[in-house]
Order: sequence, then C-alpha cells, then structure tokens
Amino acid sequence: MTELALENMNVDTLVVGAGQAGVAMSEHLGNLGVPHLVLERHRIAEAWRTARWDSLVANGPAWHDRFPGMTFSEIDADIGADAFAPKERVAAYFEAYARRCQAPIHTGVDVHKVHRNDGRPGFTVETSAGVIQANRVVAATGPFQHPVIPPIAPGDEAPLTQIHSSEYRHPGQLPEGAVLVVGAGSSGVQIAEELQRAGKPVYLSVGPHDRPPRAYRGRDFCWWLGVLGEWDAEAMRPGTEHVTIAVSGANGGHTVDFRALAHRGMTLVGRTRAFEDGVATFEPDLADNLARGDANYLALLDAADDYIARNGLDLPEEPEARRILPDPECVTRPLRGLDLAAAGVTSIVWATGFSVDYGWLDVDAFDEHGKPRHQRGVSSEPGVYFVGLPWLSRRGSSFIWGVWHDAKHVADHIATQRKYLAYHEAAQRQETHTPSEPSVNDASAERAS
Repeated sequence: MTELALENMNVDTLVVGAGQAGVAMSEHLGNLGVPHLVLERHRIAEAWRTARWDSLVANGPAWHDRFPGMTFSEIDADIGADAFAPKERVAAYFEAYARRCQAPIHTGVDVHKVHRNDGRPGFTVETSAGVIQANRVVAATGPFQHPVIPPIAPGDEAPLTQIHSSEYRHPGQLPEGAVLVVGAGSSGVQIAEELQRAGKPVYLSVGPHDRPPRAYRGRDFCWWLGVLGEWDAEAMRPGTEHVTIAVSGANGGHTVDFRALAHRGMTLVGRTRAFEDGVATFEPDLADNLARGDANYLALLDAADDYIARNGLDLPEEPEARRILPDPECVTRPLRGLDLAAAGVTSIVWATGFSVDYGWLDVDAFDEHGKPRHQRGVSSEPGVYFVGLPWLSRRGSSFIWGVWHDAKHVADHIATQRKYLAYHEAAQRQETHTPSEPSVNDASAERAS
C-alpha cells in the first residue's frame, strides 16, 4: 500500500484498480499462490470516499454487503448485522480487508497503457512509475469511471448550477431555489429525498425502474432475492436494459415510494426529453413508469408469500405492504413542460449514471461499442480479464459479495492457465536435459557394425 518504482519489473498477474473488485481479486490470487501486483491511481476504495455524497450508506445491510472473510462489526462494533454502513466505513472495511489478506497494493500509480507483446508472451504496461511486463492483466476498475451527463443538458450559458450525482455532497452545496433531479434510480431518489428534507422544492424526473420493498415480513429484500434465486439470474430479462433500481438504506432503510414523496410536496415528472429556451420538456410516461415499478414491487411480495407458504415459515403477515397510495396531482395531471426560471429552478442534479473507459487497455477485447467481450470475466483476448462489472456473471455481480465470487472464478481460471504453462515448461526442461533413447535404426546400425 505504498508508492513504488516499477521500472523493468516483471509480474505474473497485474490487477488494475484497488476498489472492492481489486481487493477481492488479490485475496483469491494470493490464496492460490499466484504472484501478483495491484496498482491503484488514488487510494483503496477511492470511489466510496470522493465520488459519493456525504450521507450515503450502503444499499444493502451489513450482513449481506460484505466479503465472506470479515464482518463490518470487526472494524466498527457499532455496525450491526442489519445496519447500513456509512460510506466512510465501507472504504475503511476494504482497507482493513486488504491488510488482512496482505494484498500487494501500491497506490498513487496510474496505468497509462497496456498492449500485447509481439512474438513473446504477456503485455507491456506503461505506468506513472515506470514500464513493467505482465503475463496477465485484470481490469478491476469497475463501472463507475466517468460520470455521464446526456447531450440534452443545457449549455454552460444557461443560468443554472448543473452537477452530476458524483459531485453532489449535501444540500448546502446548491444555491437557493428549486432543484430538478434527473434520474430516479437509487442515487437520484436518495438525493431528491435529502433535498426535500432540507426544505428545497424538488422536481424528480422518473424513468423506468424496479422498486423492491426494503423489507417484507421481517426480511430484507436482499434476503428475499437470495432465497428466491434472483441474485443468480445470469442475464437481464429482455427490455430491462435501461431499467434502474430504486432502493435506499438511508435513515435506517425504507421502501422507496414515489407517491409518498409527491404527497409530501415533491413534483414528479416523466423522463426528461429536452431543454430549449429555458424550458424543460418531459415524456408522457410518468404514470406508466410508476405502474411498472408497482408491478415489480407486488410481484416480489407475491413470490415471497408463495415461498413462505411453500416452506411453512413463521413470518408475520404484512397486509399494509400492499397498500398503494392514490396518485397525486402531478401524476394525474403530469407536467409536459417546465419553465425553469418561472418555477424557481436554479440547479439540476444529473443522476444519470456512469460510463466505463478502457482507453488504457489497447488489446482486442472489446466489441464495436467499446464494451468488453468476455465470459464471466474471462476476456476474448487471452490473458486479459475483467472484474467488477454489472452482470459479469449474474445479477448479483454489482453487489459487494457478488464481486467477491466473480473474482474467485477469474482467479481460478488464471491458476488453471498457470498449471498448463507449468506443465509445458517442465516438459521442455525434461526434453532438453534427458538423454534421448537410441532409435530402432540406431540400434540396428550398432549391431551391424
């Protein structure tokens, strides 16, 4: 976990990134005896420190959102199994875990370029600390690399403060006035609710989403998705590629209810379509998006009830969970346009996600859209691997525990490849140093002489 001069170093496996994916990768490689090095441009788990708002907590309870080898209570006795760990404690957790597994992490080193060697094994890796050679490279930089603000955003000339959710820290950061939050996944809805609690008028642009219950009949939704086999789903259902999930661990955890937010004064609008001459326009899809979220919510309740009945579990009934609030006026008479100045909107928070950037990885491992080609993290480019991406192997891949299991699969693949190479090298040594037996023709020649 120190800075290091790397010039002319040779490493078996290089892991790029020391977030949750890189730490998990290092643990498994170490357990398998694979020599490796982890490089991180900033600090361990940096995104949890500086790319999140101040009040963020983990979206899953501490018993679930962790690695198998250590509980959160081991680093902080105040974090119980059902608590939602604050972001600073999540970062501290990964630091402690890296120390426990003695991960060879070197911080402050930026990887500039990786390219395959010509006519010899491995890759040449250009870093801020020198050029090194690596037999294999694992990209563990995760999916949250570059904030995405869509091209419809008003230009810099607009009299608005515009920030991405990764730059948002707290309500006091924004100027006086109303706020338009674009995007109603977990980040967008939590930021919008925090702004509302701070007394700001809030407009929330809601797109297609899943809306699981935070808990039902005494069990967190993470548990329900586990026992129902949903975490192990290996592919998205068709048509769900742009569906976000609205769930929150804030304030002790609660089910996201967009209608409840509206009844408390938040104005819901459909997906944001465009900005022109100071007017924002919205798609006429708000009611449909809410109905879709309701259907997802109720389907999970139905599946949970069936599971309880089928297995004879003694869990308390919760009929109130099925009560859907009446549609507020912003749903029955949705806004199609909003004059931002007239509405007093002075800020826009773009909770519109992130993109990946693998410009540093100059290898044949990407499709025509720049997305990694891989099977469970094993790239189409031999010797290159990916860890930490959503749906890498299953639905749970984007959760902390899912990353750990994905990293184990990739590490096992690397260890297997090393065994094949070890056999080849041993066979070559034997062929080089063992005297060859005389051939039949040689023996015949000796007898004839």
